Amino acid sequence: MTTLDDLGAAVTIGHPVRRVVSLVPSLTEAVAVSRPEVLIAATDWCTHPVDLEVERVRGTKNPNGRRIIELAPDLVLCNQEENRRIDVERLREAGIPVWVTRIETLNESFSSLRRLFTEALGGTVPNWLTEAESSWAAPPPAPTRNAVIPIWRNPWMVVGHDTFTGDLAARLGLRLVHADRAERYPHVSEDELTRDIELVLLPDEPYVFTRSDGPDAFPGLPVALVEGRSLTWYGPSLTTARDTLTHQISQAFVA
Repeated sequence: MTTLDDLGAAVTIGHPVRRVVSLVPSLTEAVAVSRPEVLIAATDWCTHPVDLEVERVRGTKNPNGRRIIELAPDLVLCNQEENRRIDVERLREAGIPVWVTRIETLNESFSSLRRLFTEALGGTVPNWLTEAESSWAAPPPAPTRNAVIPIWRNPWMVVGHDTFTGDLAARLGLRLVHADRAERYPHVSEDELTRDIELVLLPDEPYVFTRSDGPDAFPGLPVALVEGRSLTWYGPSLTTARDTLTHQISQAFVA
């Protein structure tokens, strides 16, 4: 069948799909939990499930295209933000069907994942996705705290507008101070980093912030060390992400 991926590209997929390569950690976990029998390869960054045993084809930005083609997958999964267009084009030129997702909001993650499992993989909606939608169904609180979410240090980079993480933060009642910048992930100076900030969220990926690396840059401010997977991944982690992040944020004000 031929269907359109999230970017509107026509993708011809032979069903049943039996061989899938995922170049997106979130999607790797989603498929491994729901359709483990079809997943044959993933990137080095695909760390969940923790016991995942499939062939590794390097990283999200430098996949081993030659090896992927040799594996002859029925479908390769990519994401507009995490993977390079040139890698998608090279695989398609080699006759490999590639399904590209585009996810910038929580609602987009739900609709994109539903289409992935039903249209691309030709199956049913997994139970965890229904549970995740239910867990986030309650309306978000009004923004109550000005927050910053750094994703890198030296130089400092933070979460800005039109991002999945930014939308999740809004659902938790946070207002990202740097969301008015032109860039989706702006670089900021140390002075800008803390200006008008009431709360700091430090995830453990892509930069691994820890108690000894990160909070030192925000003296006197509440700092929540949060699970990056709950904050940035769209997949099974969404079933517990709201409760997990809410608890981790609350702990920042009692520490």
